[in-house]
Amino acid sequence: MSEEVVSKNFIELEIDKDLKEGVYDHVCTRFPPEPNGYLHIGHAKSIILNYGLAKKYNGEFHMRFDDTNPTKEKVEFVDSIKADIQWLGADWGEHLYFASNYFDKMYEVAVDLIKKGLAYVSDLSAEEMREYRGDFEKPGKEDPNRNRSVEENLQMFEDMKNGKYEDGSHTLRAKIDMASPNINMRDPILYRVAHMTHHNTGDKWCIYPMYDFAHPLEDAFEGITHSICTLEFEDHRPLYDWVVKSAGFANPPRQIEFAKMYLTNVVTGKRYIKKLVEDGIVDGWDDPRLVSIAALRRRGFTPESLRKFVELSGVSKANSSSDYAMLEYCIREDLKTSRSRVMAVLDPVKLVIDNYEGDDVEWLEAPNNLENEELGSRKVPFGKELYIDREDFMIEPPKKYFRLYPGNEVRLMNAYFVTCTSYETDENGNVTCIHCTYDPATKGGDAPDGRKVKGTIHWVAAKTALNAEVRLYENIVDEEKGVYNEDGSLNLNPNSLTVLKNCLVEPSLKDAKAYDSFQFVRQGFFCVDAKDSREDALVFNRIVSLKSSFKLPTNN
Repeated sequence: MSEEVVSKNFIELEIDKDLKEGVYDHVCTRFPPEPNGYLHIGHAKSIILNYGLAKKYNGEFHMRFDDTNPTKEKVEFVDSIKADIQWLGADWGEHLYFASNYFDKMYEVAVDLIKKGLAYVSDLSAEEMREYRGDFEKPGKEDPNRNRSVEENLQMFEDMKNGKYEDGSHTLRAKIDMASPNINMRDPILYRVAHMTHHNTGDKWCIYPMYDFAHPLEDAFEGITHSICTLEFEDHRPLYDWVVKSAGFANPPRQIEFAKMYLTNVVTGKRYIKKLVEDGIVDGWDDPRLVSIAALRRRGFTPESLRKFVELSGVSKANSSSDYAMLEYCIREDLKTSRSRVMAVLDPVKLVIDNYEGDDVEWLEAPNNLENEELGSRKVPFGKELYIDREDFMIEPPKKYFRLYPGNEVRLMNAYFVTCTSYETDENGNVTCIHCTYDPATKGGDAPDGRKVKGTIHWVAAKTALNAEVRLYENIVDEEKGVYNEDGSLNLNPNSLTVLKNCLVEPSLKDAKAYDSFQFVRQGFFCVDAKDSREDALVFNRIVSLKSSFKLPTNN
């Protein structure tokens, strides 16, 4: 009997090799965001990948904030990132860290590098630094300060730390190779002077480590085995290795790069999102038209749908784009059998059943989801006066219109057959009321004489219906014209948000809480808005419509 073949991505194959060869005896991964904005869908891939690897190999997963640049970092972003990662299901347990907590140790490493003759203080300006660095065509020139004595470098570096120099006047550089074909290795900056208050360390420091110096040290301090990052860091790997080796780590972490997740026709750039927020085009970083994790959550996407999307997108070394329609496919697949199907009328018009006796409410049984009996059923109120969607009635219908029109009989979902007898209009010819008769023998939606109707429409009872605002979302950019204009600005879609103010929903939604999601029958999947919805003023976001032309690719 042949063994089952387990498909592994290239990172897993590399980890298997390291474990087999004894390079490491365990696996420890991390997710290290800089708290300078909200996380987006691309970060979700990295979170899910790193946490998934740790879990698969029974290892550790660390959550670490790479907060080495106080110019753009805020506690607001720290809190939002924590919430996003927890929501995605990545559990860091006791392993929550801040790069800034290692500033003392990083400073000690820098001093040690100076003592080893591997780092020196430079007083070149930023412009001079660029000039000396060279380019891909020509090698760099050595810094005039490159051969300062160890003693002088130690004193000047301490003076940097003690605030004796102005911002931008001095840097600490690694002494590597100004002729290296990899420009990252041409004596890169390790520390710069910046008199700024840090969100975590306050005013203790006026020098801050550069990312390329801090990041490998953070990994090494924490005992990370595999530092999984995106492809743009591939050219930085030699510097990563130089830092951990020069710092004297005996069994340093190993950096492995994978391709970023690109999503078609969406905006992920922090600069663009920041401008949309500042210009009031969106109502924050969590506006449901964006693809930040907070925005996707607010719109009604689930952690399961994002994990499925990441799985379908795959892990590879080659850059590629995933279709937004595939993300919508994943949320439909997750919700279609797991959520109740309820009735909501988005553009209401009154329907009166003239032969219905009395004004009492009648409670009818309605299944919550025909594809999942485990969700059970609920009681839905019915009465003489109802509301239906305006598009479900026409005075002069076209051919193959099977909904309500004068003389036609339809099924009211989970209720009775009704036949339209007349209608009322206002002075502009708009229908204001539809009159029907009902057949009491058709309770539950079937006729005892076996007659069939071709149309089934949803409804809500006028007496018990709840008012709601419904928000319909489209892409914030015009997909047909492309994301960006020629001048680099965003090509915004003026119809990205439609707000329907006078919608009516069945009373079973009265206790719906933030992020609760439902299928509104015949309308789509909707979620209670977490920011604006209140018990006395419900607001629902459309997550996604019911149907899509998207098909999963098949392997032939």
